Amino acid sequence: MPVPALTNFLDQHKVKYAVIPHSPAFSAQQIAARAHISGKELAKTVILKVDGGLAMAVLPASQKVDLDELRQAIGGKIEIAQEEEFRSRFPECDLGAMPPFGNLYDMDVYVADSLAEDEEIAFNAGSFTELVQLAYNDYERLVRPRVLHFGARV
Repeated sequence: MPVPALTNFLDQHKVKYAVIPHSPAFSAQQIAARAHISGKELAKTVILKVDGGLAMAVLPASQKVDLDELRQAIGGKIEIAQEEEFRSRFPECDLGAMPPFGNLYDMDVYVADSLAEDEEIAFNAGSFTELVQLAYNDYERLVRPRVLHFGARV
């Protein structure tokens, strides 16, 4: 079952979405394959430390975060956060399966411009066995991320 905070938020805003179950998978590429979704349309969430605070980088599963590009875009000290630094922020989620809704977790969100080109996106819904799929425009309207160039091919 997706994280209740997420589905409640989507329902309150009358967003159409689909829940896609899949067999357990732990890497973004495995999840995309098992859910029969393009790695370009599967959004993965990477937790960053930005000037000491936490933020989300959201990008296609087929890409990795280019920290140098992101530093140029937003400035400051940026690094990938360690699990122990953000584990408590997501008590209802499997670690590594956090949905890309930073607004629900008091975090800034940065979205790779390549993901913003998609009509629909799918993402982990708090577990390694379910995705949520919705229109990218709805995601952008609800989350209000900063869209930047920082995705690099894996």
